[in-house]
Amino acid sequence: MKDTIYGQLETAARRAYRRGIQTGSGGNLSARCEGGMIVKSSGGSFADCCRDGSGFVETDLSGNILEGRAGKPTREVFLHGLMYRIADWTGGVMHCHSPWAIAWACGGKALPMVTLHMSLKLGCEIPVLDIPSACVRPEDETAVRRLFEENPRLPAFILASHGVVALGKDVLEAEHNAELVEETAQIAVLKALLYR
Repeated sequence: MKDTIYGQLETAARRAYRRGIQTGSGGNLSARCEGGMIVKSSGGSFADCCRDGSGFVETDLSGNILEGRAGKPTREVFLHGLMYRIADWTGGVMHCHSPWAIAWACGGKALPMVTLHMSLKLGCEIPVLDIPSACVRPEDETAVRRLFEENPRLPAFILASHGVVALGKDVLEAEHNAELVEETAQIAVLKALLYR
């Protein structure tokens, strides 16, 4: 089972990197596994994530490294564990610093359903959450939980000035949702520029 999860993590990471929704050494992704989650390690690139486990750390949902694993988890490990605790249907999380979504979120408004594709696939506006930090902290938990009280099946949200947090039944779906949010944000920005 873990071989499958590692394979999905590698595929999702490499796809996001190739598509340009996360470059450099930023961003992080994870997949739920028995006893916790497998999460990107700190400092590495999506391009370094491999199905042999390179680029990942296995932790519990509180971010504690499970016995026998080396490396340090991403500084967003709290965010990933929180997503699995809040949205128990979630099997994968993708957090990426995609430029169009960040640009849209600077306006502070939810990303509207400007395309039929978004309406069909995600079915809701994507809220923007303004957290004054480079990562989601325990003190931000209430604000994040509020989003899911309003929509328990929320597929994504955007952290203002930071990037997309996308969820899915597995990490492949989470990555697809992140791509769709980025594509929709690009269309929304262009529409706003063209038809003021």
